Amino acid sequence: MTVDLLSRIQFAFTMSFHILFPAFSIGLATFLAIMEGCWLKTKNPLYLHICQFWIKIFALTFGMGIVSGIVMEFQLGTNWANFTKMVGPVLGSLFVYEVLTAFFIEAGFLGVMIFGWNKVGPKLHYFATLLVCLGVTLSAFWILAANSWMQTPDGAVLVNGTFQVTNWWHVIFNPSVLPRYFHMLLASYLTTLFVIASVSAYYLYKKIHTEFSKKCFSFALACIFILIPVQILVGDNVGVKVHEYQPIKTAAMEGVWHTQRGAPLLLFAWPDQTAQKNLFPIGIPHLASVINTHQWNGELEGLTSVTPSDQPYVPIVFFSFRIMVAVGLLMLLVGVVGMWLRIRKKLYEKTWFLKLCIGCAPLGFIAILTGWFTAEAGRQPWVVTNFIRTIDAVSPITVNQVLISFILLFIIYGVIFGVFYFRYLGRIIHHGPHAYQSANEAAQPFAYMPIAKEIK
Repeated sequence: MTVDLLSRIQFAFTMSFHILFPAFSIGLATFLAIMEGCWLKTKNPLYLHICQFWIKIFALTFGMGIVSGIVMEFQLGTNWANFTKMVGPVLGSLFVYEVLTAFFIEAGFLGVMIFGWNKVGPKLHYFATLLVCLGVTLSAFWILAANSWMQTPDGAVLVNGTFQVTNWWHVIFNPSVLPRYFHMLLASYLTTLFVIASVSAYYLYKKIHTEFSKKCFSFALACIFILIPVQILVGDNVGVKVHEYQPIKTAAMEGVWHTQRGAPLLLFAWPDQTAQKNLFPIGIPHLASVINTHQWNGELEGLTSVTPSDQPYVPIVFFSFRIMVAVGLLMLLVGVVGMWLRIRKKLYEKTWFLKLCIGCAPLGFIAILTGWFTAEAGRQPWVVTNFIRTIDAVSPITVNQVLISFILLFIIYGVIFGVFYFRYLGRIIHHGPHAYQSANEAAQPFAYMPIAKEIK
């Protein structure tokens, strides 16, 4: 086990935990902004009732995202010092932009959003909610801009081992940033919608909190039906960009070893990196070329067009991509079935569908993780495509040092995120939405929001 490989595994471990919380937070912030807006518009206390419940989960999730993100920043210095030195003039500035435009907004208005229900007026509180939603959305853009620049670097040159920026517009709006950004936003929304649908389906199945659950369940399934096809179209655009700027990654995703036209879409295969071929392939002729080039006989560059040392580890990329696509298709199926039941006016009655939705809670998270594995593992052996190899970016440390820190992180993450987060999340779901206790409270719900007390 080498230092660079173990450091990559450690970073993948911490990143896999971290990415889930911001994605969930982005979706929840957007959902809360919509629900609170509906309450201000309609004055229906049910919408505020929904905000009261889901904002507790948002607060818990947002806090976990901050904690896990700090660990990653330290890791860049301890394990990837050479990387930070080389790309600091580029990525350092992008992270500063995130702080100035996004984090300040979140930090300034998050407290008002969570604890200001009884202290500010409804309109001012809604303004704070909108700004928090804007903050998390902007934060996602800057992070995706940084990561996309590593995938498709532009606007900077490597001089004496350090990148120097020549055009900030090209750095920020590099060739892959916009499709990847919208792809990630939609993934965050869909991830949250499936959690909302799952919790609501659980309440409907148990026949508790019925009015609350029907509203959330109906909203989530309608949005899933609309957003999944949009996500598929955006994902197609992402794939086209990958083929244009990172053809070897496309080759790994599709299992194409030799450059060819009309490449088949492999439904299954076992990529053999040593033999440079696929075992047990089952495919659909021409379909991989059609998907990636939008041409029947489009050419896909093969993995063997570069040396084995310049190839990513194909099995991870190949199978991660297929899991992501399979999950996306399952999401589409849930959305279509939900719309079919809605048309038949049986959306809340079919027990089998409620059970299906309960089990679909992790689908979005699985799709995000496998999509991230595909993107990052497919870029290897480069940390900045065609400029810096991953092996040259690692810190001058020993395997034992990395291993000790990895073991400690594994234990701490297992306790904090694997136990406490799910313990408190389960407690919130078990207690369910707050029930109004009087006619006066239902008439003036804003003055009776007990959110701050329950979070504390």
